[in-house]
Amino acid sequence: MGAKSEIGWTTPGEDGVKRHVFAQKVGRDWRFFQRPRRKGRDVEWEELPNPPLDDWLELLNALERRAARDLHPPEHVSRLRQMIRDRFPEHRFS
Repeated sequence: MGAKSEIGWTTPGEDGVKRHVFAQKVGRDWRFFQRPRRKGRDVEWEELPNPPLDDWLELLNALERRAARDLHPPEHVSRLRQMIRDRFPEHRFS
């Protein structure tokens, strides 16, 4: 991790165990990966094919902070907001 196109965070998983998540920008899409917080040689990153809304909102929050520091263009933020609206039409931004 660490490239400009990757953003990561730690969050509790469904089972209560913390997990590392990162999203990688590939073209116009974002790919999500996760692994348990426990580190070891046998723990691999696995792709999340359908990330939950909470992960999308974490990514949006991180991207907005990066855009404020001119690390990402504002168009990336608006494009991500539209992607969230398309995937989760019931969600309303405040």
